[in-house]
Amino acid sequence: MSDKMKQRFSYAFGAFGHDAYYVTLSTYFMIFVTSTLFAGSDKATESKYIGIVTSLVVGIRLVEIIFDPIIGSVIDNTRTKFGKFKPWLVIGGVISGISLLVIFTNFFGLSVSNPTLYLVLFTIVFIILDSFYSFKDIAFWSMIPALSTDTAERGTLATFARFGSSLGANGTTALVVPIVAFFTVLTSGSGKESATGWFWFALIVAVLSAGSAIVTAKFSKENETVLRTQASEKYNILDVFKAIIKNDQLLWLALSYMFYAIANVATTGVLLFYFKFVIGQVTEFAMVGVISMITGIIAVPLFPFLAKLMTRRYVFASGIGLMVLSYVMFTIAGTNLWIVGLGLIFFYFPQQLIFLSVLMTITDSVEYGQWKNGQRNEAVTLSLRPLLDKLAGTFSNAIVGFVAIAAGMTGNATFNDMTASGIHTYKLYAFYIPAALMIVSLLIFMFKVTLTEKKHAKIVAELELRYSKK
Repeated sequence: MSDKMKQRFSYAFGAFGHDAYYVTLSTYFMIFVTSTLFAGSDKATESKYIGIVTSLVVGIRLVEIIFDPIIGSVIDNTRTKFGKFKPWLVIGGVISGISLLVIFTNFFGLSVSNPTLYLVLFTIVFIILDSFYSFKDIAFWSMIPALSTDTAERGTLATFARFGSSLGANGTTALVVPIVAFFTVLTSGSGKESATGWFWFALIVAVLSAGSAIVTAKFSKENETVLRTQASEKYNILDVFKAIIKNDQLLWLALSYMFYAIANVATTGVLLFYFKFVIGQVTEFAMVGVISMITGIIAVPLFPFLAKLMTRRYVFASGIGLMVLSYVMFTIAGTNLWIVGLGLIFFYFPQQLIFLSVLMTITDSVEYGQWKNGQRNEAVTLSLRPLLDKLAGTFSNAIVGFVAIAAGMTGNATFNDMTASGIHTYKLYAFYIPAALMIVSLLIFMFKVTLTEKKHAKIVAELELRYSKK
């Protein structure tokens, strides 16, 4: 196998572990909190501490997000014999993996016996987790412009990566319930989900995340081109924010993606509740992972062809249209699994295409910013996309906790306990508001993002000519 193919497959494997971790942290950690962590407490106490943990997670992640561009600048200014990305990829992967495992415990029963001490320890561990996850996240996705300046090869790398991330995220969704149930039965003999079952699930994800980061670091190689070597000087924190503010295409794209990402996780974060409390068929939740995985396997390889056929702009627009249609399906489905399944196809099939459209445009904005401002900022520029995903993940954490409490979907509640008001509250935050946000995202992308594939190719040619004269 050639070095280029090893790099592509290792990058895909890194994305596999990375997205398994992301979906676990942004979605299933809060499911663990709302269903298991405070089990044994009375209803009022349980709701109280679920609310506190939710607030802590949201608060910590919002504060940390402010520092993401600075983390990007630290990575951009890193100089080692291994390059500037690999050290942070490995260190971040290992430490965030260990931290994930810790937060999927009740700290030896402290969550019930001494909740105050539990909250103090949880806060410390979660700050460590979120900080090192940020270094890993930004380092991983910022590697693409360093691995190649060619748009086609970047597209290939991103396609491999998104294929891996689709398998990681959707595979996790498909297997979370069986894995938790298996280890629950194995350790307690009971079929009801337990803290031990969640711990073993987290262990699997942590090992995958850290291990795949190491594999990516081993088989990837930064491509030293004139565009990168001529822009290798270090810069300060003020330059970081100047680079972002002056890159108008990056800002418009970030705004568009923010609305999309928040809408997406607002739905995915509570889909398990949809099957458990709205449909009353939690055992059928595995179909979410199966459908999302199959549609991802089909969609990702189609991206280069579709982007060439209709350009990234219209791939993005078509994808948003299908996702809005999926909300219509979910709203009218009732308990009909066939309509639910159709809605899931419309919801998940476009996601990979939308992500790749955005990722490729953000990657191209590295050269756009260099062309416009004279400063090349790879990690800083690419940090905006992980920043927005984490922001969306934070909202997902908040939404899961809020919906669980507001709709009465906590603790031992069942499908039979649901009220019409609770179902309406669920649909408002899971379907109606996200559909509106998707439409806003589309309008911004279509009217404000003008960095096309042709424009990027012209910019690269101009930059190469500019530097060749020096």
